Amino acid sequence: MIEATLHVDVERKLGKAQPLVFGQFIEHLGRCIYGGVFEPGSRLADEQGFRRDVLDAIRGLRPPILRWPGGNFASGYHWLDGVGPAEERPTRFDRAWRKTESNAFGTDEFIRYCRLLESEPYLCVNMGSGDLDEAAAWVEYCNGAAGTHYADRRVRNGTDEPFRVRYWGLGNEVFGFWQIGQASSHEYALRAREFGKIMRLTDPSIRLIACGAHDPEWDWEVVKTAGRYIDYVSVHSYFRPESSDPYYSLMARPMIEEEYIRDLHHLIRAARRQFGIKRAISIAFDEWNVWYRTFADALQPDSRQEEPYSLGDALCVAAFLNVLRRSCDAIGMANFAQTVNVLGAILTSPDGLVLQTVYYPLLMQREHSGATVLDVGAESDEFETTVGGQQYRVGYLDSCATLDEEEGVLYLSCVNFHRSERMRLRLRGVPAGRATLYSLTGSDPDATNTFEQPNAVTVMTEDRPIGSDSVIELGPHSANVIEISIKP
Repeated sequence: MIEATLHVDVERKLGKAQPLVFGQFIEHLGRCIYGGVFEPGSRLADEQGFRRDVLDAIRGLRPPILRWPGGNFASGYHWLDGVGPAEERPTRFDRAWRKTESNAFGTDEFIRYCRLLESEPYLCVNMGSGDLDEAAAWVEYCNGAAGTHYADRRVRNGTDEPFRVRYWGLGNEVFGFWQIGQASSHEYALRAREFGKIMRLTDPSIRLIACGAHDPEWDWEVVKTAGRYIDYVSVHSYFRPESSDPYYSLMARPMIEEEYIRDLHHLIRAARRQFGIKRAISIAFDEWNVWYRTFADALQPDSRQEEPYSLGDALCVAAFLNVLRRSCDAIGMANFAQTVNVLGAILTSPDGLVLQTVYYPLLMQREHSGATVLDVGAESDEFETTVGGQQYRVGYLDSCATLDEEEGVLYLSCVNFHRSERMRLRLRGVPAGRATLYSLTGSDPDATNTFEQPNAVTVMTEDRPIGSDSVIELGPHSANVIEISIKP
């Protein structure tokens, strides 16, 4: 058994947790939209064509924001193809994923879906093959009052009141060779400035997310040139292991990403200071997940990208959710990529669905988390692993503490990375009270949920009293939330 200690002081507050870090993302790729969220004619679909079982499963995650239509798809998507009567919408060849796109699911369907989920819509404009007028027209269609050309088109399509879409992405991964309309940092920054300008002239209340590149030089140029108009710089990260040490190298990825978050946060602050940018700018991790088994096939025609997730993958997800909340001063939004089928937390068949392992940390931490992030001290044994040619030492315990001050509830999110040993976790400074332990675990780190065995990995619950210096045992390869009532 390994030893760990968590030092908790409810008066040591890092800041407020950002609720948008629990966002989700759906794209026109594989079976994410068609056969995932939208399947007209299915016995499982409602009258609007939305899969009821999928809708209920996503509702369980309570995503505060949902990003669409891409992703790579956005760089060749023309939104006018996806509005108006379904029978009049053109079928197009999608050059991003090299497949046929029916445009049966478009802006109005997406907004209706967001309303059913009670999620904020987040639209990503086409800065690949699209232009300024197209982007501004989309803002007008969504947010304009009746009486102008595109707002009146929305009214004719059945919605009198504006959609009030607040969040808009200025393109997707424009730095990449795989992207339609690839540009240099300077070219992109100039275009982002002009797109941002005309979109804000159309609706000054919107919030804009600019493409970051996980590259300090690119990100500096974007903030320097477009910083007057943007509210976020995006980061996309997909975690994958090293073949030399598959399990522990994957467990190290969230900590390594946390280092980059700090670097980017300070870069943004420095650029704002140097160039006199008064607008606050934070980080949007608007695509993130574990992805490695199907990665090599990503650009193949009509790729499905249906990653079969293991318990080990779920531990990585749980740890990164801890990182996102620990970084509450830097991170303003995050979107898990993707929700259904494609790298999906939810996997569907014509007859039903299965909740993949990665669904559960998203559920646990969304349901059992407070609004205040605490500054806790963690001590534990460590493992060593190599990632990208660099050696890292990482604690077996990854943790995040949050507090619901109004209800008097403390939440301790604790991941035991050890592949085979239980963890004896001592809690220092925790007020005495009643505790509930939620544990995500399975027979081994390679365990998966399948249609044949849908509950091989699931959440177990245990109630227990807790003292001011208690010890709780956490299972090997487990993600846990300890919920403690601390009301006097």
